[in-house]
Formats: sequence, structure tokens, C-alpha cells
Amino acid sequence: MPAASKTTSIRSSQLPAPVHSGSGGGMAIDQVMVEERAVSFTRRSIKSGTKLDGLRMVVSMMDLTTLEGKDTPGKVASLCRKALQPAAPAHGVPSCGAVCVYPSMVRHARRFLGPDSAVKVASVATGFPSGQYPLRTRLEEVRRAQADGADEIDMVIDRGAFLTGDHAKVFDEIAAVKAACGPAHLKVILETGELVTYDNVRTASWIAMMAGADFIKTSTGKVMPAATLPVTLVMLEAIRDFFFETGVRIGMKPAGGIRNSKQALAYLVMVKETLGDDWLTPDLFRFGASTLLNDVLMQIAKLVDGRYQGADYFSLP
Repeated sequence: MPAASKTTSIRSSQLPAPVHSGSGGGMAIDQVMVEERAVSFTRRSIKSGTKLDGLRMVVSMMDLTTLEGKDTPGKVASLCRKALQPAAPAHGVPSCGAVCVYPSMVRHARRFLGPDSAVKVASVATGFPSGQYPLRTRLEEVRRAQADGADEIDMVIDRGAFLTGDHAKVFDEIAAVKAACGPAHLKVILETGELVTYDNVRTASWIAMMAGADFIKTSTGKVMPAATLPVTLVMLEAIRDFFFETGVRIGMKPAGGIRNSKQALAYLVMVKETLGDDWLTPDLFRFGASTLLNDVLMQIAKLVDGRYQGADYFSLP
């Protein structure tokens, strides 16, 4: 997941005010405009050939996830197998972007995939999903996951600190987690369903990017609403403006609530029209939506074979 080097001279004292007129993280959001523009992406007409290419791209951008108390090494191995070969070779489906597991399961995923797999190993950390553990505990969890072979760390911000206006604390904790990641890339989960307003989503996005995030991510999948088109659009526009100001490309991951191929294609259209083709790669855009995969595979099978396969034709993620 290559990204340009981030400046180390940014300090928490340089963070944007919560909302003000102007550029950067504090720009006030026009709610009506954002929601109307988000809906417009669902109305684009996509031809069959382009649709097939788009659906294959969606598969390549998926993070298959298992985050349950009953997770076992065998279940993780099954998830890895699905990520490596989601469908029959005749359908021309690429491998998925990553598998995402709890830190205790990272070594099992790494062992199954091997050291040089195209499928990355991602791990939620920092007291997922609440983010309320002591910082020292959260940082140790990150270091252990990275040492066990995680390529990517998905952290959650302290929403309580953010909502009470302690943006410096949020910034400093993200920066500390980034340092603890070592060579692993950092995805910062905002949990947008708890941030209340689009203004807060933009400000939190800006803080995360300034503090060193390689990706910003909507949700843990444990809080509703999770990913929505308007929220994702706000975050994509923050990424665009951050790139214009710094030259650094930050990735985006909507997670939770994306359940069918039509929705996924609307997200790709939104990325293309907001950020351009450079972001249409697993290095800079991911879906956190394991339940999405089989619907996409069914649509691909229809386009390739001319007929739908039954849902039970595909293994569960």
C-alpha cells in the first residue's frame, strides 16, 4: 500500500478549529449539497463490459473480515482461502485486498498466506471497537499485531475525546499509534455513526490525515449507521483537499452497510469523479464489507456465463 512520505513537522497545535469558513479540516459542510450529490452517483448508467471490469475491481478492493469471539485458526484459514481465490478461475476474479482479523489471529492468517502474499493481513487494534483502553495497552496491542505479521493496522479514535473538543488528544494518539505500527500501514476508523455531523466527519478526517493515517475509514461495523454515500463523499473531499495542500495521497475505506454490487459500483463512480483514476486501486481504496462479496460474485457469474448461480454455489466469506 505505497504512499508518499508524510511530513513529521505537523503538531497538534496546528489542528483546525471545529468549524469555520475557509480551507482545511474546518470547512463547514453544506448538508443538502452533499446528500444530493451523493444520490447522483447511484444514477449513472454503466455498460455491461465496464460493469464487469468494475465488479472485478470491487473484489480486488475488499477486506474480508471475521471479528467474532468464536474465531478460530480454522475459520481464519477458510477466510484466507476465500480471499486468495474468491471464485472459479474461469470467471477471471482477482484475489481480495486483505483479510482483517483480531490481533490474536494475525499469526494464523500470516502462516496460511505466507510472507509474500498479494492478500494483506490487516488487524483491528487499539481497543476495537470502543477505543477506550489505556493508551499503553492500545500501543502494545498494535506492536504485537505488527510483530505477528500484520501488514495493516485498523485503529479506532477516541470519539469521546473528539466530541468533547480534545482534538489534540485524538491527534497525539493517532501519531503514537502510527509510530507503533513500524512498517505496517495505518487505517484510522472514525466511527462516523457516532460523530453526529458532517462537519465533525470532515474535521476528524483532517486530524487523522495530519497525524499520519495512510487510510481513513468510516466505521467499525459495530455501530449504525455505518458507511453511507454522503459520509464517504465528505471524507473523499477531505482526502482531495489534503492532497492539494500536501501532495500526499491518503486511502479511503467505507465499511459496514454496503451489501450489493449496485451500491459498490456507485462508490467506485464517486471515487472516480471525486479523486480520479489514481484512487481506483486497492492501494488507495478498500471496501470493508464481507457480506458484499457473494452478491458481487453472483453478478460476475451472470455477466460471464449468461445466467445467475444460486447463492449456495459460493462459499461463505
